[in-house]
Amino acid sequence: MRIGILTGGGDCPGLNAAIRAVVKRGTAQHGCSIVGFQNGWQGVIDGDAKPLTRDDVSGILVEGGTMLGTARCHPHKVPGGLEAVQDTVHNEKLDGLICIGGDGTLKAAGKVSDAVGIPVIGIPKTIDNDVVGTDAAIGFDTAVTVATEAIDRLHSTAESHNRVMVVELMGRHSGWIAVTAGVAGGADIILAPEEPFDIDQIAKRIKHRHRYKNFSIVAVAEGAVPAEGTSWDGKPTLDAKGNPIAGSIGHEVTKALEARTGFPARLTVLGYVQRGGIPTAADRLLGTRFGVAAIDAIVAGESHKFTALSGEDITLKDFSVMSGKTKWVPEELLQAASGL
Repeated sequence: MRIGILTGGGDCPGLNAAIRAVVKRGTAQHGCSIVGFQNGWQGVIDGDAKPLTRDDVSGILVEGGTMLGTARCHPHKVPGGLEAVQDTVHNEKLDGLICIGGDGTLKAAGKVSDAVGIPVIGIPKTIDNDVVGTDAAIGFDTAVTVATEAIDRLHSTAESHNRVMVVELMGRHSGWIAVTAGVAGGADIILAPEEPFDIDQIAKRIKHRHRYKNFSIVAVAEGAVPAEGTSWDGKPTLDAKGNPIAGSIGHEVTKALEARTGFPARLTVLGYVQRGGIPTAADRLLGTRFGVAAIDAIVAGESHKFTALSGEDITLKDFSVMSGKTKWVPEELLQAASGL
């Protein structure tokens, strides 16, 4: 069999582990030829492909990002995109495609499978951990580890200068990074999109805390918003696509807390730092397991499914399970975070 592979959407640690697993398992166990496409779906549209051998993936396990490059491109949204994909599939004589990406990339995978008639298996990756149907996606563990270390490091500066330290973390639509890193890093206040906040209540909690502690750490997801009907209407600035611009809600929250508490407040925006660097052992392992499961599935004739972590097991689930949905931080975890 001749199998294509691509990585789409934002980069994250652990992608190379999945690519490596597909190539090594596919060539050694199944006798497949693996073809890598540069820059996600754009590479499939352009026919920008190259063969991948075991030598090509040697040493990439510990590297962040993706050796194939990535782009935010969906063939069904590009004029002539699906037709171009069909031509590439024919020209490259592909028997199947493995697509590594988040919700957008995997939605595109389903549409390509339907329109072109080629078997497609997806592998979920996103530091936001918001893909429905899997307990974790590639990249999440590393992002949380980086964010937790950043919060740990802010404690000493906050205490030394008697400050409120606001740290803005990624999470446009769900607050997985902010909540989990906030809890693990001992943040005093955690603001997530799932639970709109009252800035006056936050300020009140900080003033109460400063009666016995001279500093506070506030973890804010970039998609956090104030609750309707509260006295403050500060909201994140949105880009042309309607997504929150990094730093905007953190800046607004920092100004509002300084004005309401009288304590000096400073903002740290982690931004892309959360997405880069060496993957953790957990992400290397998850990427490897997903890669093995994906190539095994496509060789077995499966299609229109994605790999998923269910407890300790790797399973396959239909694209319909996750398409157009968001995995929210559960209420139990939100309550645990707010009650600490």
